[in-house]
Amino acid sequence: MTRVAAVLVTAGMADAAPPGIDPHEFLMAVAEDTYEIVAGLEFVEPAILSAGVPGLDEIAWPGTPVISVDSPAEAFAALPYTVGGDGGAEGVVVSADAPDLPPLLIGKLFRALGRAEVAICPAEGGGAVAVAARLPFPDWADPDFDDPDLVARLRRQAPGRRMVATGPGWHRLRKPVDVARLDPGLEGWENTRLLLS
Repeated sequence: MTRVAAVLVTAGMADAAPPGIDPHEFLMAVAEDTYEIVAGLEFVEPAILSAGVPGLDEIAWPGTPVISVDSPAEAFAALPYTVGGDGGAEGVVVSADAPDLPPLLIGKLFRALGRAEVAICPAEGGGAVAVAARLPFPDWADPDFDDPDLVARLRRQAPGRRMVATGPGWHRLRKPVDVARLDPGLEGWENTRLLLS
């Protein structure tokens, strides 16, 4: 089984930069920290999906594909190409504005795919931090990370009752006030931590 984990980076994620912090530098810091999470996962191929954000090659490890997508909705359509398009794969897309996401939560999404076609790590305040699926992504699903009712909507659209699973939730940095949710006691998020210090 091939597994790929991709970090989805959108220009709007810079809006969470606190006053006095350059929005582009903030975006690159949180994206790099989130990428480091997925790149450190065992038995998973990392990728970066850029929705209108240039320069992401600078944060990628050698060999990591950086794929341009026109919109977040195209994220899963891009994933099969990173694993050769051979099917028999699982993928997870992680929103780049979750630089302190515990890797264990991504692992729980992959585990949930043993019983469901789609698995979601819900975001506090609505939407999703990460969405995992068997590839190719099911035609009936639309992974809108900012849909406040994403889990309920996908469950309504699914052709079966148990096709959408959820794991533990986490937070995203969507507004400057959300930076206060970062836990200094958690390991990781070094680039964001350094920028904010």
